[in-house]
Amino acid sequence: MDRRNLRAKKFIRFWKKLGPGVITGASDDDPSGIATYSQAGAAFGLSTLWSAFITFPLMAAIQEMCARIGMVTSMGLTAIIKKHYSRPVLYLMLLFSFPAIVMNIGADIAGMGAVGTMLFPAIPQIYFSVFFTVVLITVIIYLPYRKIAAILKYLCVVLLVYLVVPFLTQQNWGAIFKATFIPTIQFNKQFISILVGILGTTISPYLFFWQANMEVENMNRNNHIMVNKRLLHEMRQDVDLGMLFSNLVMFFIILTTGSVLFNAGIHQIDTVDQAAQALKPLAGENAYLLFAVGVIGTGLLAIPVLSGSLSYMVSETFGWQQGLNKKFREAKPFYFVIVLSMLVGLSLEYVGISPVNALIYSAILYGITAPVLIAIILHIANNKKVMGEHTNSRISNALGFITLIVMTLAVLVLLYLQFF
Repeated sequence: MDRRNLRAKKFIRFWKKLGPGVITGASDDDPSGIATYSQAGAAFGLSTLWSAFITFPLMAAIQEMCARIGMVTSMGLTAIIKKHYSRPVLYLMLLFSFPAIVMNIGADIAGMGAVGTMLFPAIPQIYFSVFFTVVLITVIIYLPYRKIAAILKYLCVVLLVYLVVPFLTQQNWGAIFKATFIPTIQFNKQFISILVGILGTTISPYLFFWQANMEVENMNRNNHIMVNKRLLHEMRQDVDLGMLFSNLVMFFIILTTGSVLFNAGIHQIDTVDQAAQALKPLAGENAYLLFAVGVIGTGLLAIPVLSGSLSYMVSETFGWQQGLNKKFREAKPFYFVIVLSMLVGLSLEYVGISPVNALIYSAILYGITAPVLIAIILHIANNKKVMGEHTNSRISNALGFITLIVMTLAVLVLLYLQFF
């Protein structure tokens, strides 16, 4: 009994330490990301499984830099760029980020609505989309940051369903092991496109801003004034676990669709509800329901992160009061941007922009801004005037520059495939 109590206490302490890193990582597996990973598995089977282990160290390195920048400077990325870089860079970043994030929100809302209708066919999709939007706006406006952070953290648990789904069907573990550790690349337009899509979905610019701002909120909430080795160590653990969790979920979604849909001859998945619906006759009712519930849970987790990151960017650009720890009356413009981004995202269903097209457009815009932002993050993280003694290590710089090169190549390929 004593051992159980000791283990329970250790787990509670560990759970309390988890925060921005885990939430950021889990929010990366939003409904639009799930659609991308599902298409990768349906189109190419297990051939892209290895990409989850390539993206993990790159994603973790950049998010750790953003978290460290937020902790050391007590400022978000936008505020630092505004202070240390030219205004055109700031406004250009905002110009590309606003439509990209709003279209991502719209795609996620549409995905959740479609899955809701799939589970309850008598209710039209738009009703579910409006319902989820209203619920999210109400929660963000009326609940304090501490409760929002707790809700987001518990929503991360929903993603565990994707780790269960593959075990509900018979798997060829030898083939899975081979596809995981021996990279396969097909030199054709479709395969390269899906790899670029995986990179763009996984290493997304909005996560950079959210991570930095959440570390600032976390420091303020816990009344931390000075950054020390213990805090940095806990932050790195949190970020690494969050990014590992994110990539594990990605791995298991590709595994599920790659082993079930691909083998059944279903090679085209455009939306998350299609993926869930296709699983029903092939993998059984349990797999279908778990996959569908996971989509709704990830949408509820990701949309506050998307809208919140955009609002932090806009508020810091124009010097508004901002922060989820502030009440609505204390930061009305900040909350107004959150509400506006969700309503505009919801309206995309009415103006005829399909979720698939919204994903393509947002991926292009993310792809254009990501290399520029990664270069700026690397510069900030190595600037002793900004970071003091907490500049990048050699390993961080190596992984950061590899990420920069990979993302630059990805956007060039993406633009080439899209327009030529």
